[in-house]
Amino acid sequence: MTTATPRTFGLPWPELNDGILYKDVLSSSDHEMTLLQFYSSKYRSSAPVQGWLQRIQNGQIKVDGRVVTDPYESVSAGLEVIYHRLPWKEPDAPYSLEILYEDDNMIALNKPSGLQVLPGGLFQQRTVLSQLQWRESEQSTLLASREPHPVPVHRLGRGTSGVLLCAKTKIAKSRLSIYFADGTSLIGGKRNTNKEPGSVRKISKIYRALVNGLVDEDEVIVSEPIGVIKYPGVAKGLYVASPSGKPALSKVKVLERNLQGNCSLVQVEIQSGRPHQIRIHLSFIGHPLLGDPLYVSGGKPRCFDSQSVDEGFALDGGYCRPQHAVPGDCGYFLHAHEVLLSHPVTDEVIKITAPLPSILQTLGEAQSIQQESVGNFSDLAG
Repeated sequence: MTTATPRTFGLPWPELNDGILYKDVLSSSDHEMTLLQFYSSKYRSSAPVQGWLQRIQNGQIKVDGRVVTDPYESVSAGLEVIYHRLPWKEPDAPYSLEILYEDDNMIALNKPSGLQVLPGGLFQQRTVLSQLQWRESEQSTLLASREPHPVPVHRLGRGTSGVLLCAKTKIAKSRLSIYFADGTSLIGGKRNTNKEPGSVRKISKIYRALVNGLVDEDEVIVSEPIGVIKYPGVAKGLYVASPSGKPALSKVKVLERNLQGNCSLVQVEIQSGRPHQIRIHLSFIGHPLLGDPLYVSGGKPRCFDSQSVDEGFALDGGYCRPQHAVPGDCGYFLHAHEVLLSHPVTDEVIKITAPLPSILQTLGEAQSIQQESVGNFSDLAG
């Protein structure tokens, strides 16, 4: 018996990224503002006033193609202003991606923990999207005209590993996006927990997770809504369990309980796709993910002081890295194990599975894998 070598791709990250250009065309409401007033009011979440002052005096702002270093220069409606965020070294992140499935319309990847899916915050280049773009640019030199490069159609948290679906064509992107949106909209305000998975929905997602404590019931349905609160270091706010939030539904099944380690291995099927839903729902029922630096029992953050904002700024003028946890921090154990979906073009039912990290395997699964490895070694030795 032989085992196929996984197909992987990925280029090592450059030391520094390329920086970013942010373009704006001033509106009538911006007329006669100073440059400092414009940036410090419109992009308050990017940097404090002193940070924007530094950026302007550093020559990082252009007005209609002209570098302006006077923060008090007035601007008028219709002018184009460009802020150049200088190149920086992004935090360490893995770069190799395993291909789980690929055809002309879509590609499914096994995303490693620690790799961000789309640009955001400190991660603008070290993302899945960048690796997809680089791979496509290599292939396009060998092939004729092609559709735009593949793009992820959903997100996994930076610390979450497992199946990530990406579209390679416009029609696949459109239909896969609809699948994900429909799954969430079906929950609506009804929270119908009696429907069989896959009976209506075009896509079903099953995760593995390791949680704190011993979950009493073998199966738990969590239907707590998820909303947003103000939170330092997160410009758009933090998602938390909230009675006034949007409907969400997760089905939790206990696979094993570790009495000695006081933790439980669970399977979670999500019937909706709210941000950080599994982390929030498991913590809401009193069993946050083992190692989760952010969410604690009740579905709320460990640090809850929304007024605590550090007004200091880093070398580039932006805010310093928050001292408390933010959603992108890793350390927890969550894996998108299986995705069952109707192919976006052929409508064929496809099951895509990402191999389980050893810490998320049941004892039986671990033993089976070990026996298979011994068998493969024997075949090679023979």
